Amino acid sequence: METAVKTKTLTMVGAITDAMRTMLKESEDVLLLGEDIGKNGGVFRATDGLQEEFGEERVLDTPLSEAGFIGAAIGMAVNGFRPVAEIQFLGFIYPAYEQIMTHATRIRSRTLGHFTCPLVIRAPYGAGVRAPEIHSDSTEAIFTHMPGLKVVCPSSPYDAKGLLIASIEDPDPVLFLEPMRSYRSVKEEVPEGKYSVEIGKGKRLREGEHVSIFAWGAMMNVAMDAANLASEKGIECDVIDLRTLYPLDKDMISQSVQKTGRTVIVHEGHQTSGVGNDILAIINDSSFLYQKAPAERVTGFDTPVPYFGFEDYYLPSSERVLKAIEKVVEF
Repeated sequence: METAVKTKTLTMVGAITDAMRTMLKESEDVLLLGEDIGKNGGVFRATDGLQEEFGEERVLDTPLSEAGFIGAAIGMAVNGFRPVAEIQFLGFIYPAYEQIMTHATRIRSRTLGHFTCPLVIRAPYGAGVRAPEIHSDSTEAIFTHMPGLKVVCPSSPYDAKGLLIASIEDPDPVLFLEPMRSYRSVKEEVPEGKYSVEIGKGKRLREGEHVSIFAWGAMMNVAMDAANLASEKGIECDVIDLRTLYPLDKDMISQSVQKTGRTVIVHEGHQTSGVGNDILAIINDSSFLYQKAPAERVTGFDTPVPYFGFEDYYLPSSERVLKAIEKVVEF
């Protein structure tokens, strides 16, 4: 008789904390570093209590220098540690871009495989929490263009813990994006102890035969709400949470589109050069003759995220997604 897996009810940020605690316990090679992550527990309290539990040599407060501590983390990773660095907001990562692009992503190829860089960079991202504009950036597409860097974005507490553990165990650098709007808005039963969710694999949240919807992060709730509204009108949507933005799950994307023939892509990042364009390319390459209508994209606009209450006009809504669903069905 199988023993039941013990679970506990966690928010996404609680699941992320649990993942880091699990890996800190398992291996002394795992270190955390970032601005205010120790004594203060991080700006979103994702590391709350971990410095007290594991000590200042395992959970390190850093100076206000993203380029500095990401560079230090790369050096740690090359020398056998598994650092997990926190960027307070994705919009603060740009000073470290040179370190990531020039060094972290190239260690494996530069050394012909003699060295790897098992570094995780955690970064809260996205609008909807009434933060200033640079705090609300959703610029994941900048990083999916960088060979050698995996880009992961969970939408649920279960996936957040499993994907973060998988990211920490990965031999190469991972940018782990955390949708701020989802940090405490959803609770879910999460297994205690260690488990992992495979990087590079999407997840079907709803089965449907009429329209494929692809989304990730905080946009999954928007996509599911729109799919529920569409169902009331007799339109059944195949809703896919991509979970990993690089590498994308090409097989799941193709299989879904070949089943439905219609596509709606939802992301809050800017439309121009967004990850949605890569999804369209995959569909064009693998499933062009299966399409019954031109694909629709429901995205953020090509502007900085507007301040405070105006961000509601910027973000995709279930109403906008529903209109796109109806458009591809009526084509």
